[in-house]
Amino acid sequence: MAKDTPFLQRVAQGQFDQMGLTINGSKPWDIQVNNQHFYWALLRGSLGFGESYEDGDWDCGKLDEFFCRLLKSPLRRTPLRFMGQFLLNAQGFLFNRQNIRRSKVVGKRHYDLGNDLYRAMLDRRMIYSCGYWKDARNLDEAQEHKLKLICEKLQLKAGERVLDIGCGWGGFAKFAAENYGVSVVGLTISKEQAALAREACAGLDVDIQLVDYREAAQALGTFDKVVSIGMFEHVGHKNYKAYMRAAAGCLKVDGLFLLHTIGRAAETPAADPWIDKYVFPNGVIPAMRQIASSSLPHFTIEDWHNFGPDYDKTLMAWHDNFEKAWPELSKNYDERFHRRFRYYLLSCAGAFRARDLQLWQIVMTKKLPGGYRSVR
Repeated sequence: MAKDTPFLQRVAQGQFDQMGLTINGSKPWDIQVNNQHFYWALLRGSLGFGESYEDGDWDCGKLDEFFCRLLKSPLRRTPLRFMGQFLLNAQGFLFNRQNIRRSKVVGKRHYDLGNDLYRAMLDRRMIYSCGYWKDARNLDEAQEHKLKLICEKLQLKAGERVLDIGCGWGGFAKFAAENYGVSVVGLTISKEQAALAREACAGLDVDIQLVDYREAAQALGTFDKVVSIGMFEHVGHKNYKAYMRAAAGCLKVDGLFLLHTIGRAAETPAADPWIDKYVFPNGVIPAMRQIASSSLPHFTIEDWHNFGPDYDKTLMAWHDNFEKAWPELSKNYDERFHRRFRYYLLSCAGAFRARDLQLWQIVMTKKLPGGYRSVR
């Protein structure tokens, strides 16, 4: 193994050189190798690359900028052969990795990590999706502006009934009920989210249910408005049609449906192997064509708003909060988790900065009299 390391090092450096990145270079986005095992880890693609960072085999002063530069390069896949991607893609084609049983795995492994972690990292309302930074000075304002934007796009009116598919910790439900006088039913697959959401929305006309949307849809009745914020990334391409059918089945004929989701240009049946294993199991980012084709039998797409660069700012704000809170969080989480969560937040920030990922808010209708006017 030791004899082969210099060869692997030369190959790796040659590939990084083509992208303007230098191993052990002087720039803040250059990788600094702490352990020669790093070069062997590269043979396992993005999974080995991420695990090697967790192990402390390498560091980088600006992980976000490293990933931005990597993903902007036309040769971006060369040094990080996604060897595990083929297997994940095959599984995604052959099996429904987001069936009802599997859909609940991400709740247990990610959203139930600990409310202390998310309280420290997120804004005061605990909104775990992209903020709207158009006129915002900080994370709290960005998330409040996003919630207001959604409510205005949905044209909420007092007394209306709203379904929130993937309600998180109840931030939207609470905001909409308090400020627009609506009744909200929120669905989540996370026990920790459900418990905190019920506490946050106590005394309001909000019903938080711990259930998969497919299990609840038929029993919920109809709603004036339906919203889904940062949940569609867990649906999976084999379930897009069923999801749209469920949303349409819950929506009144003259209602509005708003879908807030991360998106990308290329269609893929599975996520990055490291993200799939350590952050969002069974998740997958939808493509524009997939959303459009699955919605067409049920909806008219009225408005498609892309503010993907705002997710870069949101993730960097989450990272800053996470690092500031780490001395306290370290009492409950180890250093490996610290490096893992940092890697997750900053690699995602780099992906949005590189415009590899987008953030879409899509407004759909069934038969809205007079049509729909966009809100920004």
